[in-house]
Amino acid sequence: MPGPLDGIVVADFSRVLAGPYATMLLADYGATVIKIENPQHGDDTREWGPPYTSEGKATYFESVNRNKHSIALDFKNTTDLRRAHKLTSQVDVVIQNFRVGALDKFALDYGSVSASNSKVIYCSISGFGSKEGKDLPGYDLLIQAMGGLMSVTGIHEPTKVGVALVDVLTGLHASNAIMAALIERNETGLGQHLEVNLLSVLLSSMVNQSSAFVLGGVTPGLLGNAHPSIAPYEVFDCSDRSIVIAVGNDTQFTHLCSALQLPELANDPRFTTNPDRIAHRDILRIQLNDVLATNTADHWYAILNAHGIPCGPINSIPQAFELAEQLGLEPVKDGIVANPVTFSRTPVEYQLPPPGLGSSTQTIIDQFGLDL
Repeated sequence: MPGPLDGIVVADFSRVLAGPYATMLLADYGATVIKIENPQHGDDTREWGPPYTSEGKATYFESVNRNKHSIALDFKNTTDLRRAHKLTSQVDVVIQNFRVGALDKFALDYGSVSASNSKVIYCSISGFGSKEGKDLPGYDLLIQAMGGLMSVTGIHEPTKVGVALVDVLTGLHASNAIMAALIERNETGLGQHLEVNLLSVLLSSMVNQSSAFVLGGVTPGLLGNAHPSIAPYEVFDCSDRSIVIAVGNDTQFTHLCSALQLPELANDPRFTTNPDRIAHRDILRIQLNDVLATNTADHWYAILNAHGIPCGPINSIPQAFELAEQLGLEPVKDGIVANPVTFSRTPVEYQLPPPGLGSSTQTIIDQFGLDL
């Protein structure tokens, strides 16, 4: 069955993670995504391993490039560059994350492409925007550091998130913006230039931490696994492993005290309201940990769940996949990590494995009349 983006053609000049994640989502939803790669080495992540699949392919590349076609074009080759120009004159979407200005010399920038394709949605992804920060390298780790995320992550020292989260968030914002622009184009018939940068995405995505500064004048800092505005909302030690308890309101706190057979805490004026618990979080943590440490995480998970307390053990990634399977969420389909969105009429289909470098070159040349 055709997907919701069936008929949309995307020329994907992006590499590594943010752009490829965005275009993989578009491909999952039915768009035809043509991944344009340098014939000498292709996307950098083709070489980012270990780990590798059983066929020797880098799992990093495989994670964000399904449902795409690959065409190998060398922009320094006159014929290949003309092919790139002819392709971009026909597509609905162009997405790229080259260094700001790097595509100008090849006439593959927005101004050049839109001159021959007024309906194109052209999405540029950068690390720090196209103004004063245009020459700064846009690596996820740098953005986590310079954008403030590491300043609020960690216990004893600033710590990065365990995945390139800013790249993923940027990919989500890019795909969302592209789909919005496509809807607007249906009304006006005109394309437009979208710019997405990792720093701005991170500042927006830090939501309450960012607004604490902008609206409250507060500079958030390290809280480890605790929450700046809710308590108890953190990690606690059980006899075998850790468990997360996420109490979101006073009623839940009363139920927690009942479940742990600590009714006196519910009546303690230091813990009556959430602001009280925030002010005395260290004392509260000790009293809760003293009880939780007497039994296993599974023991407390069962009891707390029965009392309606949001909680859960800290799982490994294999355990997380096992949990999703138990809940009927189908996290793996056709041997790959599944798209997390379900459509009632136009389900996501996994028609193409991540492509080999240039594996669709001749097919794309023939389909789009690029045999110059």
